[in-house]
Amino acid sequence: MTATTPVPGASVPAPAPPATRPAGTASGPALAPAPGRDRYLDLLRTTALVRVVFYHLFGWAWLSVVFPSMGVMFALAGSLMARSLGRPALGVIRGRLRRLLPPLWAFAALMVGMMMYAGWRPSVSKVLLYLVPVGAPPYPDALGSASGWLDLDWPDQAVGPLWYLRAYLWFVLLSPLLLRAFRKLPWPTLLAPLVLTAVVGTGLVTVPGEPGLALTDFAVYGSCWILGFAHQDGLLKKVPRYFLVSCAVPVMGFGLWWAHGHLGPDGWDLNDIPLAQATWSFGACALLLAYSPSWRELPPGLARFDKVITLTNNRAVTIYLWHNALIMATVPVVDQLYNVPFIEGRFDSALTATYSVWMFLAVWPLIALIVPAVGWIEDLAAGRRPQLWPDGARRRRPAAPRRTPG
Repeated sequence: MTATTPVPGASVPAPAPPATRPAGTASGPALAPAPGRDRYLDLLRTTALVRVVFYHLFGWAWLSVVFPSMGVMFALAGSLMARSLGRPALGVIRGRLRRLLPPLWAFAALMVGMMMYAGWRPSVSKVLLYLVPVGAPPYPDALGSASGWLDLDWPDQAVGPLWYLRAYLWFVLLSPLLLRAFRKLPWPTLLAPLVLTAVVGTGLVTVPGEPGLALTDFAVYGSCWILGFAHQDGLLKKVPRYFLVSCAVPVMGFGLWWAHGHLGPDGWDLNDIPLAQATWSFGACALLLAYSPSWRELPPGLARFDKVITLTNNRAVTIYLWHNALIMATVPVVDQLYNVPFIEGRFDSALTATYSVWMFLAVWPLIALIVPAVGWIEDLAAGRRPQLWPDGARRRRPAAPRRTPG
């Protein structure tokens, strides 16, 4: 089953700020959106990340229909990649890898260490996939003992979502070619991954093993990535909205129709139905990007979430890497509630019935702890000054006023 998100930093060109501010002064938060930052896209990324946490915690299949997080994440990353490729491609790719790999290495150091301590003996080639994920990093199907603190499938829960990094890496490596093809033949390039999904995602052609999984993920989310190109190049703005809607809605409708006839083990979970995921995500992302208001600042109704949105965008890689392992870590924490004197023997059944709710309440403090613990690695990887809690709240100290003689 494919999982669901993303990578920070989407933005669109915008006019440069006025050059009338005196030198040495500043206004706004030190980590406030840089010129050209699109807060609407930042909001989409935050929504996608939060939805990913909800999905992995509660497992509600309908969440994959309500908001296609992974499609949105790939579309936003594609938009940023198209903007960056105005510079030499090799340098852009190197920069993307530099931002992605060090946070992965920090996560892998702990996870691989834990799995080896529990008895996993990986080959060198398997370990190398944690260094450069050209394939999804491998892990054992079961590890530990039934009497341990964690379920036997804890490696799958913790490491399974790393398939996203493999997909993202290949999109980055192929983006110079994809962007060149898109600018030469935009519509065929945009729709080609959907056709490929109809071939490799329906069983018409089967490619075994990890290459097949990688090809399927590339096909499913390829059109979303290229939609990011279309958004960045302004192609979606050239299409009349009524025409775009009249095309996107039937594509989404087809996705639901296909899902209805090909329900997986978890019912309407589109992550188990590649063609439905591809078409539904493509149509939804087309609408979300076509109606993009390109906010330089959040509107008043959303301004209260400004710090959260800034933080999640500055730490999107960290949150995605660690969130599922932290969800798993809530289990031994919540289990301690059974030992609380007034709960033990009296409210055991109530605690069991609301177990997921307690996990939900416990995971957010754990995420809040992991952000300052390892999130600063994202700053180092990007060549920025490390920050423990980059929510934009820290403001630059204003310059001291000049005294005039008098």
